Amino acid sequence: MIKHESITVIGAGMVGTCCALHLQNEGLKVTLVDRDLPGNAASFGNLACFGIASCVPPGMPGILRKVPGMLLDKDSPLKLRWSHAPRALPWFIKYISNTKKERVEEIAKARQSLLEKVHETLDPLVNEAGAEKLMNRSGLLFTFESEEAFRESEYAFDIRCRNGVKMDYLDGNEARQFEPSLTKNVVRAIRIPDLVHTYNPGELVKALARLFEARGGTLFRRDVRGFKFGPEGVRGMITDQGDMPVDAVVIAAGVWSRKLARDLGSHVPLEAERGYHTMFHGSDTKVNSSIISVDRHISVTPMDYGVRVGGVAEFAPPDAPANWQNADMVRRQGEALFPGLSGKEVTKWMGARPSHPDSKPAIGQSPKHKNAYFAFGHDHLGLTMGSITGKLISELVANKAPSVSLEPFRPDRF
Repeated sequence: MIKHESITVIGAGMVGTCCALHLQNEGLKVTLVDRDLPGNAASFGNLACFGIASCVPPGMPGILRKVPGMLLDKDSPLKLRWSHAPRALPWFIKYISNTKKERVEEIAKARQSLLEKVHETLDPLVNEAGAEKLMNRSGLLFTFESEEAFRESEYAFDIRCRNGVKMDYLDGNEARQFEPSLTKNVVRAIRIPDLVHTYNPGELVKALARLFEARGGTLFRRDVRGFKFGPEGVRGMITDQGDMPVDAVVIAAGVWSRKLARDLGSHVPLEAERGYHTMFHGSDTKVNSSIISVDRHISVTPMDYGVRVGGVAEFAPPDAPANWQNADMVRRQGEALFPGLSGKEVTKWMGARPSHPDSKPAIGQSPKHKNAYFAFGHDHLGLTMGSITGKLISELVANKAPSVSLEPFRPDRF
């Protein structure tokens, strides 16, 4: 029996839009609310990969001894606004506690339980939205420019292998058969043949949002600033355009979910892990598939309007001004990986990833309110995990057995 007749989803990025679509699949009347247009925030500027090989968390054993040097290295992918350090310190303490080997293994297993369900929950939505043309199934290439980088990555790839990820090991020349424009410095590569990326993640989310509306869903552009409560939980939302009544609510607002969860009585350790990209519009450099340079800590993705290069994990308030030197660093690394990379126009972007210290999202019922649900904290994997998260939220609302155990993703685990 469905608990609610209607439900409101806050956040029209990949996660929120997929939640809305899967809730519609359960027969609910759904309203989608965002202060921006669908797919215009992190869903627009990400590196466009459906990272089914990303069971390995960012925090690995031994990272603690590397952090001081990384923070002092201007070319390091880890950045911290020092004025933000006091607020971020508790998060980092929890993060370090999750880098022990046994915790890394547990986290990888939990992440994989979601990743192996990605395409069975996503592909039907993409097909129904008529967005197949936005998908590229040419795989992912991890590149290495030194034997040392390859050796240091062995444990991470061993975890992937044990979690069922298919991989092909290549030498540098074999890698350049897939990507002829790569620098000659690449000496090894690992290819993930089954990985898919989208040529335009922002347009993909917009296509899914159009499907949502075509099915009868209602989309409002409003800024949710708080909630109203009654004896049975959340009864309304306070927005910049007045109050909105709700029967039930899903929080899927990315990094902004921290404040909304707090308004619902839950204090979650959600930090803004801000990423940067440089877009080479109209580039003549041929890039066939998604690339991750292990040495340079960047990702490169061919888009329908050029080549995107991204990276950096900057810890700062989500609405703090961008430090465009980070985007410039990403650009230099991309130009080194692909000599001659250029564009008719080069643009920069910054967006905030919502990250928990255990590298897992919060998926489940609010600990305080039975008619509120949490769907946030996917760090680098919001695009990837949006569809399976939406499926799980819809199953919760419909009182169905979840497709994946929700125990590792409980919102009250912190």
